[in-house]
Amino acid sequence: MMQQHIDISSVLRKTLACDLYSNLVTRKTGAAVRGQIELLLREARGDGRALTVIDFSCADEVVAKLLLRYADDEESSEVYFLFRGVTDDHWDAIESVLERHELALVLESGDDVRVVGALSDGERRAWEATYRLGDADAHDVAAETGTDHEIARNLLEALWRRRLVMRVNERYVAVGGTRHDG
Repeated sequence: MMQQHIDISSVLRKTLACDLYSNLVTRKTGAAVRGQIELLLREARGDGRALTVIDFSCADEVVAKLLLRYADDEESSEVYFLFRGVTDDHWDAIESVLERHELALVLESGDDVRVVGALSDGERRAWEATYRLGDADAHDVAAETGTDHEIARNLLEALWRRRLVMRVNERYVAVGGTRHDG
């Protein structure tokens, strides 16, 4: 699987070809940045699966449109995002957009990785269980959360469609987590 790192501020500087507007993102510049990110994603999807770590420093709508574009993507490729560097100033705007569009994302802050946004309690518990376990199947998640196997399977599939967990064969790995073999 290809993993890449995208620093939004550097994409913004390249897109605008100057530093003057690096902290001012309009709909037009947001669309240009999103287009540049999508170009980088197309180039990076060698085996059809890509994990992209996004250092955040721009508009909330860029996040929402990226998530909307790749959630439930029926193409053969899978794109996942791990957001890093989100400040309190950014968080208020992002949280509002996530709720409005019923989206969720994985956020890394220091050593803390968590799923945020619009999730059911069951989805949140299933993601957290998968993250703690390193990799899991529906039986593992059911045992960890004290729920039924079929419910756990449906929750994992919902999280996969939302690109919050990666499906590797018959197992799932939380975005932002590590897979433990053995």
